[in-house]
Amino acid sequence: MSPGVMIVDDHPIWRDGVARDLAERGFRVVATAADGAAAVRIAPAVRPDVVLMDLHFAGGGPSGAHATREILTALPDTRVLVLSASGEHADVLAAVKAGASGYLLKSASLDELADAVRRTADGDAVFTAGLAGLVLGEFRRMAAAPALDTPQLTDRETEVLRLVAKGLTARQSADKLVISHRTVENHVQSTLRKLQLHNRVELARYAIEHGLDGD
Repeated sequence: MSPGVMIVDDHPIWRDGVARDLAERGFRVVATAADGAAAVRIAPAVRPDVVLMDLHFAGGGPSGAHATREILTALPDTRVLVLSASGEHADVLAAVKAGASGYLLKSASLDELADAVRRTADGDAVFTAGLAGLVLGEFRRMAAAPALDTPQLTDRETEVLRLVAKGLTARQSADKLVISHRTVENHVQSTLRKLQLHNRVELARYAIEHGLDGD
């Protein structure tokens, strides 16, 4: 079954256009919302696989980052991909700290958007070019005392975790380790459970903080 997507944006023409374009690409658009408050209210009823979230809403109320945190608290298996006109560093970092799996600028093409939604549904962290480096750099800055201390993980899980920290997708990791994409995903999900984390962005942060992003 194709991923179910909820679109959150306060511009109705933009919101409806994205919904139509994604539906034509085979996605199930399960709901739309005009602001963060509506998104938080609707999401538990429709249980989207991916929430396409704007960050700033003209009518005020909860920001997209706040709504992201609330939705992921209620639906930890849902993934949030921010789609915003803002490329400000503070906005990107706020979204990631709230639990967003990725951040895409509204200048992205339809092909880029569709690919980002699919990859987000698959568990990848997806960022507009240049923003991934910003996020990883911030994680490194916040790593006060990196140390290799992951005794609860298997050797293979640690290998996969290192590749996540370096920004590789699940398919790239599978090729590098000469194992299947599904096996990589199983290791990622197992590691998330063991470390009590929610998504690949949090996993990358954990890996960097523990010195697992080096060669």
